[in-house]
Amino acid sequence: MADKENNGFLQGVKDGFPIGLGYLAVSFTLGIQCREAGLSALEATVMSLVNLTSAGEFAALAIIKAASSYLEMAVSQLIINLRYMLMSFALSQKVEPSLGVGHRLGISFGVTDEIFGISIGLKGKLRPSYSYGAMAVAIPGWTIGTLLGVVMGDVLPGSIVSALSLALYAMFIAIIMPKAKEDKHVAFACLIAMVFSALCTYAPVVRDISAGSRIIILTVLISLIAAIIWPVKDTQ
Repeated sequence: MADKENNGFLQGVKDGFPIGLGYLAVSFTLGIQCREAGLSALEATVMSLVNLTSAGEFAALAIIKAASSYLEMAVSQLIINLRYMLMSFALSQKVEPSLGVGHRLGISFGVTDEIFGISIGLKGKLRPSYSYGAMAVAIPGWTIGTLLGVVMGDVLPGSIVSALSLALYAMFIAIIMPKAKEDKHVAFACLIAMVFSALCTYAPVVRDISAGSRIIILTVLISLIAAIIWPVKDTQ
């Protein structure tokens, strides 16, 4: 068991390394935003260390710059990050039923879009060691990138900084492509999700709903439809 756990950790590090590099690039932009919002290098670094959410942190910075209330901060973070609850539901089906609360909390801390992508695509059960391995490179990448953005934000030209912000989207596409190539149902679900997400961005009434709420609604609806059309048999 020890060897299997060790292999799980090393595999997590290997799979999480590209995520860490992507986080390093994207969080550089976040660090610049932190400085503009008046946060010190220490404050920005601690914020990224304990909050692994790009959308949540960017939204928080906007609220800080606007000097809004704590209530608005709490509500916005709840809505933006509610999708992680759905991801956690899915991952709870991949861990051993006997897994303790401590490990479950440890895994949940590192549930991001990208780590969820590599975790849900694993064959077999998800071991805590795998999640910890991925987090071991992803968290430093996100945190160090934020620090560098605060300290060195003026070094790079604006065009380069803007390009860095696209790294997260490219990285997520790279994560889902192997699974989409392997399973046409996954590819179809991803395609439908992208189409409907684009439509909801511009459709009347729906476009007025917050981005976080739209993501949650689309995730639930598309997942439900896919589960009804292509149910997965329980192999346990």
